[in-house]
Amino acid sequence: MKLFIASDIHGSAYYASLAVNKFQESGAERLLLLGDILYHGPRNDLPRDYAPKKVIALLNPLADKILAVRGNCEAEVDQMVLDFNVSSDYLNLYDGDVTICASHGHRAVPALGEGDVHLFGHTHVPVIEKTEAGYYNVNPGSTSIPKENSPHSYIIYENGVFKWYDLETGECYKTGKVR
Repeated sequence: MKLFIASDIHGSAYYASLAVNKFQESGAERLLLLGDILYHGPRNDLPRDYAPKKVIALLNPLADKILAVRGNCEAEVDQMVLDFNVSSDYLNLYDGDVTICASHGHRAVPALGEGDVHLFGHTHVPVIEKTEAGYYNVNPGSTSIPKENSPHSYIIYENGVFKWYDLETGECYKTGKVR
């Protein structure tokens, strides 16, 4: 399983375009979006080239390759304009005996076991950390509004390895294993 994981596009046509191009170049089977796709929300400044309609036009042609979860900035109307599901609070993927629970990170998720992964966005800060319960918290950071001096970023996941990439330079700047 090879996944391209992005979060918190927040309506930026510029960063959505970069992410779509990187996804198409990556060879990943799926584009996993961790919420906050179209709108910037009341706490964020407008991202570069804020144009939700352009983001819709960029993503809808990839609907058969997209898995997505609802973020705190998604609204019911978003499902009316997007050709892929954005109404679920979380989804589970299975890579061998590892459960990967993807969510936006603003709501509770099902219990996870030793070696499982909670993949989330919301904070806009890239992270991989093993919890006291034995599962991993993994965050790709934000494509459009990174925080804590992190780059505009995404993750490629393959064979139990997460690799963080700078969306603008394409450089891998962090790697973490969960197996």
